[in-house]
Order: sequence, then C-alpha cells, then structure tokens
Amino acid sequence: MSLPIVAIVGRPNVGKSSLLNCVAKRRISIVEPTPGVTRDRVSADVVHDGVTFELVDTGGIGIVDSDKLEAQVETQIRFALDLADVVIFLVDVRAGVTPLDREIAGLLRKLQKSVVLAANKADVTSLEAAAVEFFQLGFGEPIAISALEHINTTTLLDEVVRRIPEEKRQPAPASEMKLAIVGRRNAGKSTLINAIVGEERVIVSEVPGTTRDSVDVRVARKGKSFVVIDTAGMRKRARVQDSIDFYGQSRTMASISRADVVVLLLDATDDIGEVDKKIGATVRLEAKPCVIGVNKWDLAGHVTPEEFQPYVRDHLRGLDFVPIVHLSALKKSRVQALVDAAFKVHRQANERVTTGKLNRVIEAAERVRRPQARRGVLPKLFYATQTDVNPPKMLLFVNDPALFTKEYERYLENVFRRDLPFSSVPVKIVFRKRPKVILGEPR
Repeated sequence: MSLPIVAIVGRPNVGKSSLLNCVAKRRISIVEPTPGVTRDRVSADVVHDGVTFELVDTGGIGIVDSDKLEAQVETQIRFALDLADVVIFLVDVRAGVTPLDREIAGLLRKLQKSVVLAANKADVTSLEAAAVEFFQLGFGEPIAISALEHINTTTLLDEVVRRIPEEKRQPAPASEMKLAIVGRRNAGKSTLINAIVGEERVIVSEVPGTTRDSVDVRVARKGKSFVVIDTAGMRKRARVQDSIDFYGQSRTMASISRADVVVLLLDATDDIGEVDKKIGATVRLEAKPCVIGVNKWDLAGHVTPEEFQPYVRDHLRGLDFVPIVHLSALKKSRVQALVDAAFKVHRQANERVTTGKLNRVIEAAERVRRPQARRGVLPKLFYATQTDVNPPKMLLFVNDPALFTKEYERYLENVFRRDLPFSSVPVKIVFRKRPKVILGEPR
C-alpha cells in the first residue's frame, strides 16, 4: 500500500515551499519571493505522531509563468489533488482573503477532499487574530501558522494526521535505493523520469531548465521499490543567472551526495561538454555508483554503441568502469535496461567480502606488481579488511601510508574491481599505519 498523500495548495507566494521545508526539517523546495518558482510536485516523507505520510508541495494556482508553462503546472496541481487524502489549503494572513483564494476554495469544495485551512505568515499575535477573516472560505477555523518561524506547525500537523484515514496509517515502505538523475539542461531528465514512473510525474518542456527543484518520486517497477530524484539541469557557472539557478544547481550537487546510485544522462545528439565532465568529476569525487545513460539514441544516426563508447570513456575520465546504456526516454526504449543497470551497481556497491579473500587478492596483486621503494624505504602491506559498503571501503594496514603512491592505489582499486564483486563501482582505499603491539600489554 502506498503512503497517504497530503498536498499543500494555494495561490502563488503564500509560503507553500517554506511550509514543506519547515515540516521536512530540511531544504527541499526552493524558497524565493518570485511567484511560480515551484512548478513540479515536490515531496518529502514526513513522520508525525507515529504516522508517516508523503507531503507534496505544488506550484501556485493561477501563476503567470515566464516560460509559458501555466497549463502544465496546473496539470501537476490537479494530479496532486486527485491523489491527496488530505489537503492543506494555505493562505496569506497578511494579504487577507483574495479573489484567487475564493476561486481555489470553490475548486476544493467540488473535489470533496478533507481540507485543513492554514493561515501562514502569522508571526505576531495581532496577525493570529486576523486569521478569523478566512472563516468565510468555508473550511472551518483556520490554523494560524508561521512556516518560517515554525509557529503552530505542530498544531497543523496534529490536525492533518487526525484527518488521515485509519486504514492508510502505516510505516514508510523501505526503498531499495535512491536513484539521482543528473545531467545538463535539456538532456531529457524529466522525460526519463516520466518513462520510469509511467505517468506525467514531472513537467516536460522544450524550454531548457524547466526543473528547478530536486524532486523525489517514489516508484514501484517490476516488483522493486525505489526513489528517483529528478534534478535541475546543470550549466556553466558563468551562465548561472540568478539565485533560483544557484539554488537549483546546489540541490543537484546535494542530490548526488544523498543518492545511492547516480544516472549521468548525456545527449546523444550533442557533444560531451564541460558541464558533463564536471558532473562526472563530482560523481567520481563522491565515489558514487553510477550508470551513464546516453539519451536520444534514436536520433544518433548510424553510429553504433560500440563505436560511441570509446568517445564517452575518453571524455569522462575516471568513469571507465561505469556501465553505459543507450536509450530513448521519449520512446521508452531501453528504459528498463537503465533501471536494471542501476540495481546491478547498487547490489555491487553493497557487497561485502571476507577478510581472508581480500588478503588473498592483495597477496596475488603484490606478486604481480610490488610497490616501489621511496626514499630508500620499501612499502609493506600487512593485512586489509573491508570496513564499509556503498561504496566498498578497504582499510589497508601498512608500515607507512606516505610510501604508497596514487598510482599504486589506482592499481589496487583496479585489481579489486577485477577480482572481487565490484566490477562496476568505485572502491575506496585507505592506508593506515599498523599499530605497534607491545608484548605483555594487557588487552
């Protein structure tokens, strides 16, 4: 059974994104005074009073969008309302009742949803009293809150949880992995998400940069549950035009950090550029399991995957072990192959090997190639153990970590991928000086 859904709706700039961030206790939605910043359904799983639900932020009803996406934003809002078990109707106590508030109230009455009315921006006592004006909207007594100051938000959540049907109250389902879709603008990330989910879950447009938030989408596909993270398209720092762009790019980098697996989406119809390389370098630096998706392959002409892959390897250095999947998100071609590849690297990243097997592999590697002496001192490897997963982390006890070069570290990493079940994932290696054992010392 899916989580109960609570949708936040209201006209533009009443504080919907601030409320989501407040309740989720982290910055998920971009908060800007510019109306229409939130376009997609942005969501977070929330636990309150032992009840877990999905809280969904939506675009402002009645926005005028600079990229002419009003109809698509409205479609996303209707999706959220159709799926919602409870609706938080958010209004601005400072602005009072507006004609658009009344229009939204009429829409909600027709849908016959359970509606909790919240009057936001009530950060002083006099404004709390002013909230009574919203009685006229017909949803009972409004709850005066301040999302920015965290005032009365617990009271609001108490009421929301009370409205969730008893049969839908359950613990959050465990997601097998968090999959971040990253890439430069207009590579087809949102189209890919919609192909994975099987519905128009995020807004797709020919306008580059449509997605501004990082959007988490819970997916059940082929019997497997996972979360897909759609991200804002990256572009060169010199072209970051405003704070919305800046926050969107910051969220993309944060999404890479919290993902279990990253899909780096390339555009087969365009050259690999500096932005693609920068994202690849970040994925490598974060040691994230990764799949390279070459999208729009149906438009690539007569080139074959075997001919194209060396080009990708040559331009995305340090990701030579990462699987490459050629696909068309628009035509839903090889989308499942991409998902399967993501699950494969996720399994590999969570593998553990015994200490005995790891040390046998290291001994064999040393017989083939021993580390070279430095400053007249021979580097010595004593023993190793795996200390972590996702990514696999190997702790190697040595006589002096400074004697081991980056080149030898890369050699061992390649050996581990070849001889251990880590063929398609990064492996972290840490050299540590072996502690001295003093005979007779109590243990």
